[in-house]
Amino acid sequence: MEVKKIQLLDRRFKTMIPAEEIDKAVTRVAEQLNERYAGKTPIFLGVLSGAFLFLSDLVRKISFDSRLAFVKISSYEGTQSTGRISQQLGIDFDIEGKDVIIVEDIVETGHSMNYLIDYLQQRNPASIAICTLFFKPDKFLYEYKIDYVAMPIGNEFIVGYGLDYNQIGRNLKDIYVLDED
Repeated sequence: MEVKKIQLLDRRFKTMIPAEEIDKAVTRVAEQLNERYAGKTPIFLGVLSGAFLFLSDLVRKISFDSRLAFVKISSYEGTQSTGRISQQLGIDFDIEGKDVIIVEDIVETGHSMNYLIDYLQQRNPASIAICTLFFKPDKFLYEYKIDYVAMPIGNEFIVGYGLDYNQIGRNLKDIYVLDED
């Protein structure tokens, strides 16, 4: 893999995961979901803004009927999680008795996911599954299971494919990591 370097605002980044590897991981997760939800019509709940590219690619690889909804929560400023969760957008229809698949770009500490699970459980869905593009197991602080993980990673700060640095870089097709060299 050719290492590309880019500048986003005041930081330099270099390629970490090429688009082709991401696509293979998304396909693998879609195959697992196709097996689990065949004949059902779950609700994909995309967590904005980071998960939009992952969700878009994922649902195009799905072979079952589904509904889409979005929620917007945030806990990041710059390259660090603040530990405070704020919700700007929620679900505007009834999910009681329905299967819900939360689609997230990255699960780190789990604070945002824990908040979202509590929010959903109050609406009595039949089931809640968690599907994430990236998972940082070394930072995860909770006991609940992450059902579908496209790629586990270390504790690097990454951008691209929906993930941003101060709202910049979501459009990049590859994943980039901070270049500290």
